[in-house]
Amino acid sequence: MDLKQESMAMRKQHNGILTTGLKMPINDRHALAVAYTPGVAEPCLHIKEDEDLSFSLTLRGNVIAVISDGTRVLGLGDIGAAAAIPVMEGKAAIYKRFANIDALPVVINTKDPEEFIRTVKLLEKNYAGINLEDISSPKCYDIEDRLIEEMEIPVFHDDQHGTAIAALAALLGALRFVKKDISKVKIVINGAGAAGTAIANMILAAGATDMTMLNSKGILHDNGKLNRVQKDLVDRINPENRQGTFQDAIKGADVLLGVSKAGAFKPEDMKLLAKDSIVFAMANPVPEIMYEDAIAAGVAVCGTGRSDMPNQVNNSSVFPGLFRGAIDVHSRRINMEMKLAAAYALADLVDDKDLRQDNVVIDVFDERVPLAVAKAVAKKAIETGVARMKELPAQYRD
Repeated sequence: MDLKQESMAMRKQHNGILTTGLKMPINDRHALAVAYTPGVAEPCLHIKEDEDLSFSLTLRGNVIAVISDGTRVLGLGDIGAAAAIPVMEGKAAIYKRFANIDALPVVINTKDPEEFIRTVKLLEKNYAGINLEDISSPKCYDIEDRLIEEMEIPVFHDDQHGTAIAALAALLGALRFVKKDISKVKIVINGAGAAGTAIANMILAAGATDMTMLNSKGILHDNGKLNRVQKDLVDRINPENRQGTFQDAIKGADVLLGVSKAGAFKPEDMKLLAKDSIVFAMANPVPEIMYEDAIAAGVAVCGTGRSDMPNQVNNSSVFPGLFRGAIDVHSRRINMEMKLAAAYALADLVDDKDLRQDNVVIDVFDERVPLAVAKAVAKKAIETGVARMKELPAQYRD
């Protein structure tokens, strides 16, 4: 049985992969009276006076909504809201497995951004945070920005920022291995969609100074057709409006990051890169270049998004701990400082003595990952003033 058949069989057998459960037994009339009427009136009245108590007196404080409109699901494209449910359910399972967060899949059957935004806002009081997922570009930018501005719980588009945090953590580990400084290397990003632009912004925030972005036409430049996020990036990284081919861009580059399409990087292209080059080919399920082909072509460090290859760049190492830390301090936002803290925490989990060509990225199943990310994020949320809590919870104190 291959993975596709196994995935179908598992879901048919269990009617999906999620269920709900009770945190306390209800075995007699007294327990029922405490859980429901008449006892339930008391927490209702307390929350009426102080709405923030809903985070500690109800399930809300540990619930994330994984929300999609089904317009850009994995590599499948616009397959509709119902067809997106298995992915949202899978994401919710990862939240539970790695961070004990009760995430719920929610799909909204509209392609209208305004209707989507209004619906999510109406649902706000149910959740501690919102994980946006599989929404097409460029409307994903406007949806996320509006919701961040207009809601009082963290909103995070994981396709953008989870990928970006994982990519930065991987890059930091690889740079330590080849002994290069992020502020001095030449970086090329192939792919200027939602993930590519988010990665670019993260790496720039971490101190990069020499960056080139590419789309399918070549070096990204202001041709009057860029979306607002691409335009902002081009203004910062390509103010002279350079143009050129993929090969022009990567010549002498220290770092090549791919969030584009299968097979986009050829072995002969790798020979154009600088000595001790780093390549992260993150297209899924088939990367821009296979790990073994990149290494054979002379690349010093290579990583992909695949779990069957070394140096997997996987946002599953990011979002569980990120939201764990954010909701544990009742954060209103996930800001850039929190995202950077998550990336540095991940990178630091690979000790210098353990760095190898095939080990610059922490394994998603390393039990230290969720707590390290959560602690860094929670601390930074308090420091930057976006948390409702003023002190770290006990589990994060040294």
